[in-house]
Parts: sequence; C-alpha cells; structure tokens
Amino acid sequence: MKVIILGGDGFCGWPTSLHLSKQDHEIIIVDNLSRRNIDNELEANSLTPIQPIGTRLAVWEEKTGKKIKFVNLDVAQEYDRLLELIETEKPDAIVHFAEQRAAPYSMRSSKHKRYTVDNNLNATNNVLAAIVESGQDIHLAHLGTMGVYGYGTAGMKIPEGYLDIEVVTDTGDRVQQQILYPTNPGSIYHMTKSQDQIFFFYYNKNDNLRITDLHQGIVWGTNTAETLLDEKLINRFDYDGDYGTVLNRFLMQSAVDYPMTVHGTGGQTRAFIHIRDTVRCVELALTHPPKKGDRVQILNQMTETHRLKDLAELIQKITGGEIAYVPNPRKEDPENELHVRNDLFLDFGLEPTTLEEGLLEEVVTIAKKYADRVDMSKIPATSIWTSSHKAGIPKQ
Repeated sequence: MKVIILGGDGFCGWPTSLHLSKQDHEIIIVDNLSRRNIDNELEANSLTPIQPIGTRLAVWEEKTGKKIKFVNLDVAQEYDRLLELIETEKPDAIVHFAEQRAAPYSMRSSKHKRYTVDNNLNATNNVLAAIVESGQDIHLAHLGTMGVYGYGTAGMKIPEGYLDIEVVTDTGDRVQQQILYPTNPGSIYHMTKSQDQIFFFYYNKNDNLRITDLHQGIVWGTNTAETLLDEKLINRFDYDGDYGTVLNRFLMQSAVDYPMTVHGTGGQTRAFIHIRDTVRCVELALTHPPKKGDRVQILNQMTETHRLKDLAELIQKITGGEIAYVPNPRKEDPENELHVRNDLFLDFGLEPTTLEEGLLEEVVTIAKKYADRVDMSKIPATSIWTSSHKAGIPKQ
C-alpha cells in the first residue's frame, strides 16, 4: 500500500518508515524537521548521532534498493500543501506522528504549552479535514498515548478505548451503553492527545472516516532491524529531562555512572513497549483497518507494565548503578496501579518483546558507545508542573 507518514523523521516515525518500506509499502515521509530544531533550542542533541534526512534516505536506498520520498511540510500550518499532497499521491493510509510528543517539554512555560496545543491540535484537525476534502477513502492511524487515561488506579483493567456503562432512566429502565473511556490527562501534551480523541469521534461520526487510534505506552530501546543496517540509519536516543523516556534515561544514566533519577517514591506504574514492537504494531494496525462505517478503532499499544522503582532496581542489579530519589516535578499520585487490556493486538498476531536483560544490556552498550556525547547538565528534569514544585527541582 502507499502510506504517508507524518512526522516520519522522529523517534517513532523514522524506524516505522523504514520497517514499512522494508515490507514493500510505498512510503512518503512528511516532516518539517521541528524535532531537530527543538534540539537546537534545548541544546541537547540525541545521544546517537543523527544524520541529515537526505543522508538517511540515500543510505536506505543504497542498502535496500528501496526509495522513500520526503516532503518538508508543516502539517499544522500548511493545510493547502497537505491537501494538495493527499490529492496528488492518493495514499491508502496516513500514519500521524506529527505532534510534539514530550509531556515535560509541553510544561516548560506558557510558550511551550501554547506551541504544543497549536501544533498538535492544528495538525490533527488539518489531516482529518484534508482527508474529507480530498474525497478519498483513506485509513488514518494515529499515535496516541496511554497517558490519556491518566495515571491513577482505575481498580479495573483499562479497556481498549470504550467503557461499558449502565444508565438508569427516570422510569427505572436500565440502558446499556458504551462511551469513550473518560480521559484524565496529566500534562498539556496528554491533554492534546485527549482532544484528538474527540476530533476522531466527530469526523468518524460525521464523515465516516476510517480511523485507528493507538494508545501507546512509554517506548524504550533505540534500534530496529532496519536502523541497524548502517550507523547512518541509527535512531534517536533522547536522554535529556524533557524528551528522554524514563527507561532509556535509567539505562543511559547507569552506563555513564550518573545516579538513576527516580522521581518521588518511584511507586508510579507505567505501561511500556519496545521500539521494535512500536513499528510492528503500526504495521498490524494498517493491515487490520476498520471497515467503512465502523467506529474509531482504539488499540492499547503496550506490552507490559512496571513500577519505576522496580525498573531502577533491576538495572542496578545488572549494571551496579546508583539510584537517586529526587523530588517529583509532576503533579500526580505518588503511587498507582495500572492494568491494561491489549487483546486486539495479540489477536492480530503481535508477539510482545518483553523486558529482558539482553535487550537492556543492548541499550546500555549503545549508551556507553556514545558516552562522549553526553551533556551531564541536560540529564536533570527541569520542567515543572506547578509553582509548588519549584523547591528542590535542580536547575540547569
């Protein structure tokens, strides 16, 4: 199939683009390279050296004989160009990664909150409106987040998007219904992903768009089989306090003899997925699209849950690294339970990659290899959720 990948130069978008290309799909990457510009703003580059997009694509074609087209386009701001691209290319599917993806970055300041809202909501509405205006039957697969559910203890397994409820009418009748599982966003970033759900619900109801929303857990790992073909294809490895995902940060910190920074008690439970499973899940979503007239398909894209302090202690056993408990910059419960259903992906054939020592050591090896690129001053989390959290949070 022909697939347009919005945000295809990013941490999840790049390996997904290569994986789908390897499976003989025709891939068009659309990206305005904003993540690279944020590196410049934060003065915190990827631990792994990232080549220019032109170099990446040339090396991929050299290694595989497969060509990926690239279009530099701002999905949130250049609606007419986006529509023209869709009308010209007539894709079978669009994968939407084109959103600012970091919760801490979205909370840095009012400027960053406004940018995240403006970019993420405009991008989502623009692609939906463009599909409608094009008149084409295009399947949209969107990368969402488990964070739309919040990080409290639900007291039940979180379902895949829809919650069964019973409504008692004025006459005493009991009516069974299904509603979108209530959102409880924990940051401006998560709030935009919650709003995305409403966009999808509306466009699906009003315009019969075929949409899959992937509620993804925290991604760990760096490389896939495709990015390992050449060092110039290597994926991002973010370790800074804004973009570094927690498990990757722990592994990198341990590798460079920096204490693993566990926020608060470490009793927070999170859902995780390896980057190899991310690309596989996107492929499974594209090959199992909803039918015309079906409601939005919501899939929980995760493979396991772990308590953060347990992860730190596991890595400590493997590497001997130190653990440092530091004040939590987020406004959240100090501890929570998290139980999640992912039946649909398992039914589609996903064979989950679980947290094994070998894979953890693989990430540590990468971190050690590029340790000379680490800027220690970028490791602490400096984005804070409320003014009451300022005390005790280290500044750069």
